[in-house]
Amino acid sequence: MLKIICLTAALGAALGTTAHTADLEFNGRHARAEAAAKGSFVLHAPKGEVQIALGRMRSQTGSVMFDALFALAQQEMDQDRVDAIRDPSFDEGRPVPCDCFQTGARWPYVWTRDLSFAADLALAKLDPQRTRQSLQFKLSAARDGHTPGLFVAQDTGSGGSWPISSDRVVWFLAARHLLDDPAFADQVWQALQGTLAQDRAMVFDAQMGLYRGETSFLDWREQTYPDWTRENVRFIGDSYALSTNVLHYQALRLGQQMAAQLGDERSDQYKAWADALALQIDARFWREDMGQYMSYIGEAAHPVPYAKVDLLGLSLGILADVLPAGRAQRALAAYPMGPAGSPVVWPQEAQQPIYHNRAIWPFVSAYSLRAARKLDDAPRIAAEIRSLMQGAALAGSNMENYELVTQALHVDEGALSGPVVNSERQLWSVAGYLAMVSEGVFGLQDDGSVQPKLPASLVPDLFGKQRRISLEANGKRYVLERPKQLGDGLLVAGKVKTRGATTTVQLVPAAAAPRDAVASADANARAPATPAAPQARRSGKGWTVAVAADQVLWQDGNALQPAKGVARVGDDGLQHCLSLTRRDGALESLHSPMLCVGPQQVLRGDRQWRFSNAKAGHVRLRLQYNNPNGPINTGVTAAVKQLNLQCAGQPAQRQTVTLPHSVAAQESTAASFAVPKGRCTVTLEEGFNMSALEHFAHYTGGKGGREGVLNQAQVQALKVAPVAAVEGAR
Repeated sequence: MLKIICLTAALGAALGTTAHTADLEFNGRHARAEAAAKGSFVLHAPKGEVQIALGRMRSQTGSVMFDALFALAQQEMDQDRVDAIRDPSFDEGRPVPCDCFQTGARWPYVWTRDLSFAADLALAKLDPQRTRQSLQFKLSAARDGHTPGLFVAQDTGSGGSWPISSDRVVWFLAARHLLDDPAFADQVWQALQGTLAQDRAMVFDAQMGLYRGETSFLDWREQTYPDWTRENVRFIGDSYALSTNVLHYQALRLGQQMAAQLGDERSDQYKAWADALALQIDARFWREDMGQYMSYIGEAAHPVPYAKVDLLGLSLGILADVLPAGRAQRALAAYPMGPAGSPVVWPQEAQQPIYHNRAIWPFVSAYSLRAARKLDDAPRIAAEIRSLMQGAALAGSNMENYELVTQALHVDEGALSGPVVNSERQLWSVAGYLAMVSEGVFGLQDDGSVQPKLPASLVPDLFGKQRRISLEANGKRYVLERPKQLGDGLLVAGKVKTRGATTTVQLVPAAAAPRDAVASADANARAPATPAAPQARRSGKGWTVAVAADQVLWQDGNALQPAKGVARVGDDGLQHCLSLTRRDGALESLHSPMLCVGPQQVLRGDRQWRFSNAKAGHVRLRLQYNNPNGPINTGVTAAVKQLNLQCAGQPAQRQTVTLPHSVAAQESTAASFAVPKGRCTVTLEEGFNMSALEHFAHYTGGKGGREGVLNQAQVQALKVAPVAAVEGAR
């Protein structure tokens, strides 16, 4: 913690201010802000001069740079207000009329995830009408002729989108702020019913108690998942992500709230689902040896913890009150920070270019700031405010992302150069900056109260020689008065007076909360290289696996203890799954590809199969298939099917499997069933994918769009493996 405090002080020294100008320097780059006529500003950034008009909201502080950058964020929000949107993958790139927010200078479309996070941060409060219209653009009925209801569109994601990527429920994080409009509230309720039911049937894993799917926003798989997912995303669809599960939790809580208000009996059901999900999130994602919640964990067959953490997932969990306070405080305090800010993931991958890997994303920094305020983490509050200011000032815009160490827009490192993709006035970055000012500095809350939590270390920068700083917004004025004694922690609200449209808050030092010392890891630390898959050799009644001195062998989710570099796996008539990680001190690699040993039947056919069980137990089923209907990184034609299992003497069982886009024959996601002794029949039935939404009738970037619904793959066989009665145990 001492290291972080010293870092904050050092960053503060970089910002110099006079009455009419302010200078900011970092990593050899310099920006200057000047006050100009009629409340406008000029920002001299490394890229050139930026003219900034007076905004509808106005801050008056001791820092011209702070005031100028707040006006810049408002100007860029105005630039992202459009009356038509377009994307090359929809309607051949022709404009689509929509009084909406576009995603950024390079992304003139409305994307579910970007819009929703931006709305939750600031847009729903600052422009509710346009935010509603933008959100409505992402709602859709089905066009398959038999699926009733209203649904949120998953408009991007790995392997053909939903349900490999299943974070479309982020839409409800935004919609919850806009329920004062009755017509929109009714749409939200309709979309909740349809989307929650569909995700429960096709994404939820009752055995693990979690929702499957990719990490939210971190959807360039090789950046954060093992490189072996580059051309096979099946694992991603079978795994479980912290951020995505927290978003499902939030959607369930909204469903509980709205159902209760409407007198709908499903309120109790949604509550029970949310309560149970919260317990599983805490139990399954927490890793005691790292003191962190993992970004994602392996599939039910092999629920290993992956040594990767991400700041958005952690922050969302803290803000949703889904993580116990002690663990949440410990995890956020230990999450690494560098001189330029907080990385979105940790540790970094040495052989991946800069994008999510080795990068700062301002909207994630804004969520980290919000989480730090909730936990009274003064050093992180200060660091995130400075990072947001520094990035916008030196770039001359609220960019999509920055390189981690230099906060540059591009670092040339050959094949590892990046950020690979970037954009000016990225909508969620703009919203993050606006939230930083109104909430992070001035403490404005959704209920109209003013609850500042201002680090004392920021007072010299923000107040200068002034006794007061102020914010004018929505016809009101908020004034913060500095105390005579600052202390070295947080300044919070003391005496609050409201006269007319002006609310004045006397800041007072907060009592320092007891806090354990936390070692600060290197934000730019590189994880060891991911090892190759383990090699198992048949030996007597089992298998032997060589394990190098720097490796750990995992079986069915648990670490094994090898003897003299060799681990033994017994043959008990069930299938067992293995993987390796590599360790380098406190750092651990991502897992190798999984190797499963033990019996497995391969039943040829494409629609119906029969198999026999010598005794009652459990089986894991996967389809062998090929889906050439789109690229690995996008599309809307991940094939979603139902396996209907009928065994003599017991009711039919039905579970969902997903067959994502592939480059060759591979396995589908898994479904596990309890089976009696005797014969069983498996029949392949239809499911539902994103191409079945009316929204994608306008999709022209690939199959499943204008030509109609496409939910097909080339099925070759069914694989049947006997497994332990309780998979997913840790």
